[in-house]
This record gives sequence, structure tokens and C-alpha cells, in this order.
Amino acid sequence: MKEEVKLMKGNEAIAHAAIRYGADGYFGYPITPQSEVLETLEAEMPWETTGMVVLQAESEVASINMVYGGAAAGKAVMTSSSSPGVSLMQEGISYLAASELPALIVNVMRGGPGLGTIQPSQADYFQATKGGGHGDYHLIVLAPSTVQEMADFVGLGFDLAFKYRTPSMILADGVVGQMMEKVVLPPQRPRRTDEELAAQCPWAVTGRPASRKPNIITSLELDSAIMEKNNERFQATYRRIEENEVRYEARHTDDAEYLIVAFGSVARICQKAIDDARAKGIKVGLIRPITLWPFPYKEIAAVAKHTKGVLCVELNAGQMIEDVRLAVGDGVPVRHFGRMGGIVPNPQEVLDALESDFNIK
Repeated sequence: MKEEVKLMKGNEAIAHAAIRYGADGYFGYPITPQSEVLETLEAEMPWETTGMVVLQAESEVASINMVYGGAAAGKAVMTSSSSPGVSLMQEGISYLAASELPALIVNVMRGGPGLGTIQPSQADYFQATKGGGHGDYHLIVLAPSTVQEMADFVGLGFDLAFKYRTPSMILADGVVGQMMEKVVLPPQRPRRTDEELAAQCPWAVTGRPASRKPNIITSLELDSAIMEKNNERFQATYRRIEENEVRYEARHTDDAEYLIVAFGSVARICQKAIDDARAKGIKVGLIRPITLWPFPYKEIAAVAKHTKGVLCVELNAGQMIEDVRLAVGDGVPVRHFGRMGGIVPNPQEVLDALESDFNIK
């Protein structure tokens, strides 16, 4: 396949990008607002063209454990769901992290808690960035704000997962999953041969000579001293990720007197709010974290120290603001503006909040 330009939903872009990446398998369960990922894969029937396995599992718990099995075999495997479904996957995600297995998880967020609403939200920030399961672990968390990034982050998420042998998550809100935009699809990657798999995935339980003892993939360790060494190894990996994989976008930050921090679809709304503010003579800049973990602490701090205030805008009650406050420290006031329940703010609401919180006249 050659590079193509198409109009599609963000969820559809995830599916097409997975096929073109050469993913070996997708295991998922339908839930609004991300069901188009599975539906698109089923419609495209990649098992006939690339050999990709696509399976609707009986539940989200089954899905993540199928991902665990595929990852243990060295395969590029993924799942997708929305907020309540990802909650059910948390035990399996923790097992993947503890077993040092690469995998890609897509969460197209809806409002909660509980079953909540099928409307968009960003209230899974804590769950994704702080480790929603048990134990000391992190996921690499990518937050797309466009349909193009939904497609691009599939390959990036897989590549980072295999580079560091840890799960990656694409954390998208329902707006990005459902909206339609032009997207450039990448060319088709060839699937890895058995020889390439064995060379690239030394942990894999397949592709090894019969004379060699097979690898045992497990997250269980009953010896406390060994378990501590395992955790120290995990933490060393996370430090390397923090040093090398921080990604963010900055706009109008060189002369900013006020700073807005937002991610996902909300960052797009804030871009218009910033344009409107500057038309009124208010110098506002934007930092959009692309990796929610690792978080761009240093980059936000460097801009914030020259400002009079920082406004964190989210579709939740205030979650990312905790990391923003850690970045900024005590010298500059940090305020929050958010909507909940699926209501998406407009640029004027963001500008009104900025002017009100910092008494801008």
C-alpha cells in the first residue's frame, strides 16, 4: 500500500494505522465511544491481507489477557476500550508491566465515574499516568489532539513499547475518537519474519530452538530480594523514558505573560482562546503535553517562571493540574478550569476563566 489521504474518524484512523504498522493482533470488546476501532478492523479483514488476528473477546478482562499472551510470544498486539472497560483491564495491564512486555492499549475516554455518560471526558488522567493497577509501574501515555495523531501514535506507541519493553497507552478523549478529519495513512510495513522476531524479542516464548529451555513469562516473584531487584530494574527503565521520551507542543510561549496547559481536544479549543486573547492584547501561550507520562515538568517550569499565572484546562474536576503544580512550584499561581459530564467548553469560556482567575482587565 502507498501513502494515502483519507477522511475518517479518529477511531477509524487507529484501526487503519494498526493494520499498516503490521500489528499481529487486536483483541477487544465494543464500548462507546470507541467501538469503531473494532468495527473498522472487522470491515477491513486484515487477516486476509497481512495476517493480523482480529478477535472480539467475551469481555475486557479476556481482551487484556489475550494481549498478555500475544506479547509474551513477541507479537505486536493491542486492544482498545473506553473508560469503564479500561478499568476492568487494570490487573492485566499491571501484569504486562511487571512481565516487561510491550503492548499498545487505546483508551477513548468517556465521562464517569461509574458507567457515567458516553460523552467525552479527560477524567482517566490519574488512571493512565499514575498507574491504575497495583504496584510501582508506569505506562508511556500519548495524548493525541488530531485524527492524524491518532494514526501516528499507533506506530509511535508500538515502537516505544518495544524499545523499553513496557506497555504504551494512547489516551484520547471522545471528541478526538469521534471527529472526522483528513489523515495521511502510512505505507504498509511488512510483518516480521520468525528470524526477526527471535532477534528483536529475546523474551519471546516462541521462535526458539527446541533444544533450548523456553522462557517463562510471569509477574510473580516470591523471593522479596529478587522482587526488589525487579522493581529497581523497572524504575531504571522509567528514568530512561523520562530522560529521552518527553514530548510536547508549545505555542506563543516566547513572550507569554500567562500560560495555558491543556491536552487532547481541549488544547485545540485553547488555541482559539489564545488567539482571541492576543487580539485583546493579552499575551497568552500554550503548552500541550503530548506525553502525559513522562510529563514535561521542566518544559512547563521554564515557561511558567516568566509568567504571571498558569491556567490548566481539562475535561475533568482537576487531575493534570497536580502535575502542573509540581512543575510550576510556589512562585506562580496555578488555577484550573474544567467541565464535567460531557460538556465541552468553548474558547470564550476559557478566556473568561483566564481573565477572572487572574483579574485581567
